[in-house]
Amino acid sequence: MGYAIAIDGPAGAGKSTIARLAAEKLGLIYIDTGAMYRGVALFFIRNNIDYTDKEQAQKVCEDIDINIIYEDGAQQLILNGENITSHIRNEQIGKAASSVAKHICIREKLVDIQRKLACDNNVIMDGRDIGTKVLPGANIKIYLTASPAVRAKRRYDELIKKGIECDIKDIENDIIARDNEDMNRAVSPLKKADDALLLDTSDMSIDEVVAYINNIYKENTL
Repeated sequence: MGYAIAIDGPAGAGKSTIARLAAEKLGLIYIDTGAMYRGVALFFIRNNIDYTDKEQAQKVCEDIDINIIYEDGAQQLILNGENITSHIRNEQIGKAASSVAKHICIREKLVDIQRKLACDNNVIMDGRDIGTKVLPGANIKIYLTASPAVRAKRRYDELIKKGIECDIKDIENDIIARDNEDMNRAVSPLKKADDALLLDTSDMSIDEVVAYINNIYKENTL
């Protein structure tokens, strides 16, 4: 395996933004595993498949070809030959992704892909079970979190900036529901790895969090 930084945490903790910026600063490949589950969720929705149905998931698992490529340094998600990067960032896909992630066949398929990417590259990878399941031997493990209210406000600001009308209380309720679902699923639940550093970003700026990861990286590579 190449050098690996694993970042885990609940929905809306800023994992993707932080990991992407840290990757740029450290010269690592950024892998957004959550996007992969969103891609599978999009496949289910487009094909009118019940994404909560385990038997249906097993039937279509082989029909799903998910891959990650990089264009101008940016991660692009490819589903069955189509670039779907711009189609997976909405609340419906996010909710569906949490359900899709419960299916063992889907998780095994995506974990194999994620491990191969980490084996072939020096990576920073974020998700729900990177430090506990996907890359338990990662060089650095960080568990990013923030209060539900803070995470809801961040998501609200992001959607408003895009011109999408939304209700901040509904977003907070969705986040709490997703936390409960992610933390209590039978397969690879969201939890902090025993050897992960806990970082609450509620009162931290993005730059402060990236600087923190940069310092930890330097301490571990000197």
